[in-house]
Amino acid sequence: MTADAFEDWKRWHEHRVETVSDPYGPLALVGTHWIEDHADGRLPGVPGVWVLDGDAVVLTAVAADGLAVDGEPFAGEIRLDADREPAARVTLGERRLVVLIREGVWGVRDYDPAAGTRRAFRGIDAVPYDPNWSVPGRFTPYDERRTVRVPTADGVERGLALAGELTFTVAGEERTLRVAEQADGRLWAVFADATSGHSSFRFRFLYSAAPAADGSTTVDFNRAQLPPCAFADHFICPFPPPGNTLGIAVEAGERRLG
Repeated sequence: MTADAFEDWKRWHEHRVETVSDPYGPLALVGTHWIEDHADGRLPGVPGVWVLDGDAVVLTAVAADGLAVDGEPFAGEIRLDADREPAARVTLGERRLVVLIREGVWGVRDYDPAAGTRRAFRGIDAVPYDPNWSVPGRFTPYDERRTVRVPTADGVERGLALAGELTFTVAGEERTLRVAEQADGRLWAVFADATSGHSSFRFRFLYSAAPAADGSTTVDFNRAQLPPCAFADHFICPFPPPGNTLGIAVEAGERRLG
């Protein structure tokens, strides 16, 4: 192991801790409310009336609700598109009310910097860097994108779009993960292994750099990370798709909250 590799991992780990403990990081999420579940437009603990209107959410509020839009006190009616989470046009004091859409279903996420989960945070338990868990990989894209239905953390089955397969050799055997492709070209796998639900969270996320023209990339389990739902119960993280449970103990990366 080179000192540079360890220092790079250490900086990555420190950045992860800073990111999740940010005032509007995943630890601050205190609610995800699906508008279709509230026929009267009243969301639990959230002022105003939130209703669907075609391809937007209409918010109606009075001054006493205490809401602001784009930083200005708001009273009246406004149409809202989806926000770029965790940014939000609508706020309630320090809280951000993020409008989101998932598979055509609209909702509002409530981020509160004063969340108890954020105050109680004591870091992320992670295994120190081990070069044996960073190996060459090769991405083989599917002829066309495939969508599989998988359970998600809130108990609802949703679609997970997969772009291809990532093959690599670790612990003496060739293994494969089915992966999605991010907008920036990075590969994203949701995986479990023999430690899942025991010495680590029930599943983890793994990101690999955008593959080269020949499909080559690096698979680095030292950077396996906890999904957002490990930090707050209100995220809808997908569970691993079929084939993404490795039959080995991946003793690397983030394991659980500290």
